[in-house]
Amino acid sequence: MGSVGDIYQAQRAKGPATVLAIGTANPSHVIYQTGFPDYYFRTTKSEHKVELNEKFKRICEKSCITKRHTFLTEKKLEANPQLCNPTAASLDARQDIMVAEVPKLAMEAATKAINEWGQSKSKITHIVFTTISGVDAPGVDFQLIRLLGLSPTIRRVMMYHLGCYGGGSVLRVAKDLAENNKGARVLVVCSELNSISGFTGPNIADLHGLLGQAIFGDGSAALIVGADPDMSVERPLFQLFSTSSTILPDSEEMVTAHLRQSGLAISLSRDVAKTIAANLEKCLVEAFSKIGVSDWNSIFWVTHPGGPAILDLIEYTLRLKQEKLKASRKVLSEFGNMSSPTVLFILDEMRKKSMEEGKTTTGDGFDWGVLLGFGPGLTVETVVLRSVPIGSNN
Repeated sequence: MGSVGDIYQAQRAKGPATVLAIGTANPSHVIYQTGFPDYYFRTTKSEHKVELNEKFKRICEKSCITKRHTFLTEKKLEANPQLCNPTAASLDARQDIMVAEVPKLAMEAATKAINEWGQSKSKITHIVFTTISGVDAPGVDFQLIRLLGLSPTIRRVMMYHLGCYGGGSVLRVAKDLAENNKGARVLVVCSELNSISGFTGPNIADLHGLLGQAIFGDGSAALIVGADPDMSVERPLFQLFSTSSTILPDSEEMVTAHLRQSGLAISLSRDVAKTIAANLEKCLVEAFSKIGVSDWNSIFWVTHPGGPAILDLIEYTLRLKQEKLKASRKVLSEFGNMSSPTVLFILDEMRKKSMEEGKTTTGDGFDWGVLLGFGPGLTVETVVLRSVPIGSNN
């Protein structure tokens, strides 16, 4: 019989956690930003609020968003008119929709990731799920397990109500699980229906709410994460080298998402972008000092695009080349801010771009990279990535 230390050591992986597959999904209904203000004021029967509509049009024009995917169609609004009333007690109706639909959208993304991975679902040992769209028990992780037909003994981590930094949080947790459980294969899922949780009619006293209506979209993303990949059947994409989480000083009220009878009330301070930009380099220095990286243009970037102002200020403050945030801007333009899945969509965009351009790695041709999630707190999730040479087991 081995020592306790030997037993513990045998339970751990030898190498770092790696992303082995990525899948994404969105509702089929698409809204285009140019026509959204008139659609929004018409469906909420607010066309008489002409000045507010003009203000909203300016917000949409500055959003740098071309289109978004949304579960909430005009037909669904007609069936649930209370969703349009900012003072109505509509939480029950929202919950009923989200509890049923969030795991269905998650199943689409998870199925794509599992198919790309190419292994049996029975090899999935853990699931890590986050959403800000509804709270229930049994949770959406339970419902997804049932929909996918996963093992009833799968080990579950369900994280509710994290918001936009959740895409970094799930990777942090998945890394710990994969590296401390030999042979583990972790299904990581972020699934959000922001249109259901936060949609409501315009309120002249709540301009924060108007900003939320202008930028949020619906989507789901899933990853398979595991250490020590079997190179005969698995193809690693990115190594998860290190993770960290930081609460920025004096920022508690800058981004909030309070659950109310009328839905999810989101508040966004004008100081969010400059606060993130002012503190980000410290987070980067702490994350990259151990590997001797200090040139932020020498790494690839997977940055949550809370809005164009955040990307602009990060780019300016850190003197980044324009192409560094190109993937973030593209995802923002095509999908809006989907909250937690957004950074995983950007990660997928990075690998697709590398493959299309015939690069030898999955990280924009650069060895090291960073994934950044920003959200309520203000919380910054920092994940140091390492691109994997295509066809390599390094």
